[in-house]
Amino acid sequence: MRPQDTSRDQLLPLSIDLEMRRRFMVVNETLPGNMRFGLVLEVLDKLAEELALGYVRRTAPQAWVVTAAIDDIVLRTAADVTRDLALHARLNWVGRSSMEVGIRAEHPGPEPIHAASCYFTMVARVGEGDAARSIAVEPLDYETEIEQRRRDKAIKGRETRLERLDTASQPPTREEYELLAKLHAAQEQPGFAGRLAGKLLSTSWERMYPEQENVPSKIFGGYLIRRAYELATIQAEEIAPNRPVIVRVNRINFLQPVRIGDKLRFLSRIVHTGRSSLCVEVNIERISRDRVTKALSNTCAFTFVNVDDRMMPQPVPPVYPTTYAEDARYLEAHRRHQRLRARRDNAAPRESAPRP
Repeated sequence: MRPQDTSRDQLLPLSIDLEMRRRFMVVNETLPGNMRFGLVLEVLDKLAEELALGYVRRTAPQAWVVTAAIDDIVLRTAADVTRDLALHARLNWVGRSSMEVGIRAEHPGPEPIHAASCYFTMVARVGEGDAARSIAVEPLDYETEIEQRRRDKAIKGRETRLERLDTASQPPTREEYELLAKLHAAQEQPGFAGRLAGKLLSTSWERMYPEQENVPSKIFGGYLIRRAYELATIQAEEIAPNRPVIVRVNRINFLQPVRIGDKLRFLSRIVHTGRSSLCVEVNIERISRDRVTKALSNTCAFTFVNVDDRMMPQPVPPVYPTTYAEDARYLEAHRRHQRLRARRDNAAPRESAPRP
């Protein structure tokens, strides 16, 4: 089977289904970028799951799939909640037990508007509980140049992410050390009134119920990432003077399954700011109902841009790390921000979402 044979499409008819449109609104008024992106994330995750599951069950009827990671979601332009949103998904690459699902979100029409590019890593498994295990997946045939290019990009992306895990623990360069030293020195000045990273965090608790179940006894990952995004947006408003809008989902990792009855602790924090951009990280910790198991289930990183009423980027105040852990989080987000800026500056000009 070729990647194009796995294609699956979904349409959100927001232009005619007024009830659906209202559900996908942030506020009930005319506002650019008024799309409830957390709910879109939930829809995207379900579409990725259904596509991967359909492929896996061709050869393993008892298998199920889980989301291992959301590798990258790039918002190309602010989505319009009054227009239909078409989602085009297909498998880009299949490894031993994991698969990359690519999804293009666009506003359809004579000249479609590309809204977002999304990449999900799914894993095939069988069994339940402690007996659950990953299984091999039938490989794809990559015949055309574009299929081979997408495959190679997926493989390269996996290798790059592993390299970045190594670089994340590397000590600061001279320039990075000077940046951190400048931020620390500013806090020693008389009358310092900057925003401290240690105070830009919040905690939320939630119990998981059967209504959020997806695979047996496990909670739907799309629900978790919607909640994480919604909390990240609220946290971003703590430092964005105007209005924070999402421009990138940098990474969401699924480290442990969340089970029915678990109590979840959501910790959201602002870790870095640029000129007009800010990075919010959300960690989700699960505590089993019997309180025997306590573990990190998800880590999430979102990038927002502070915009005015015309969706033009506006400045945000700097955030000041104080502790070693805050320095490490700041530095990781700073490095990611610098890589994205360099990539954007080297790319051909195009219309896009608000830029930091």
